Amino acid sequence: MAYTPIDKSSDYFNTVLYTGTGSFPSSKTGVGFQPDFIWIKRRNAVASHVLSDSIRGVTKTLYSDSTSAELTNNIYGWVSAFGSDGFSVDQSGSSGENVNASGSTYASWNWLGANGTAANTDGSTSSTVSANTTSGFSIVSYTGTGSAGTVGTGLGAVPKMIIIKDRDAADNWNVYHSSTGNNSHMHLNLTNAASGSSSYWNTTTPTSSVFSLGSNSAVNANGNNFIAYCFADVQGYSKFGSYTGNGSTDGTFVYTGFKPAWVMVKRTSASGDNWIMFDNKRDEFNVEETFFEANSTDAEKTSASHKVDFLSNGFKMRATGAGSNGSGSTYIYMCFAENPFVSSTGVPATAR
Repeated sequence: MAYTPIDKSSDYFNTVLYTGTGSFPSSKTGVGFQPDFIWIKRRNAVASHVLSDSIRGVTKTLYSDSTSAELTNNIYGWVSAFGSDGFSVDQSGSSGENVNASGSTYASWNWLGANGTAANTDGSTSSTVSANTTSGFSIVSYTGTGSAGTVGTGLGAVPKMIIIKDRDAADNWNVYHSSTGNNSHMHLNLTNAASGSSSYWNTTTPTSSVFSLGSNSAVNANGNNFIAYCFADVQGYSKFGSYTGNGSTDGTFVYTGFKPAWVMVKRTSASGDNWIMFDNKRDEFNVEETFFEANSTDAEKTSASHKVDFLSNGFKMRATGAGSNGSGSTYIYMCFAENPFVSSTGVPATAR
């Protein structure tokens, strides 16, 4: 059996950097595929994280740093097309600063779904999905019922991480992670620790076909529309797990089975820490020290508190900040590959 089904990770996930032109609409290329989920962040100035997907469609925006309901055609900019090699952005009025301000720099993170949608009736609540069973990623749209139930993912694999947002109401982003379990939740827009409540996931672990919801309005308000991003482990391509910090610059090593291209970490054992994001395009060599915070509008940062090495088979913390490597603290992570540790033909990855 091959080590991994994916030899070229950039066929399914790719980071693309670009410089804004100030003109609209504007096409951004170089992704290498038609993305179904696009996450954009302005690098050099304060701006919201812009999250768009092909199920909700063009002009529809959510902000990971905000409780805001879904915005349509807002002045700060949106994705206006999902192209064969990238995407286009546009704006209403005279701003567009979140996606294409003249001379500003941007990072975009792009995931491939199915390049199409399918109706799914596996759960008690019907859903619409764009599922890529090869890369373990699914976008799921559903309407809340207010009562405990299940929602189909189309993944054919057990999701290890699920991120859900109410499109119709100002409410928190809600995160399920397998490392914190089915009685625990976190909020992508906040710095809270993991906390227990059966009302989010109905104390039920996701299966290869559905995830479970309790009655909490943040994930299941009756009549409201929701979007869920579901991620499964794929050997050599994606990994969702946990680690314990050691408080040292010779920090904790986390084995993923591939050379990372992108990683986000969050302390779960205490409140007050951000969701810290690194990628291999903004820092092309170790040590990785340029990061964003998914819950913050801040420009990208460098800090002695948060540093990481991307290695051939995982990542290693290189700073002592409580938000990424505090001694004895517990963290969750989500990670996508640049290269598998060993390709399907037996070719090993090398360190940076």
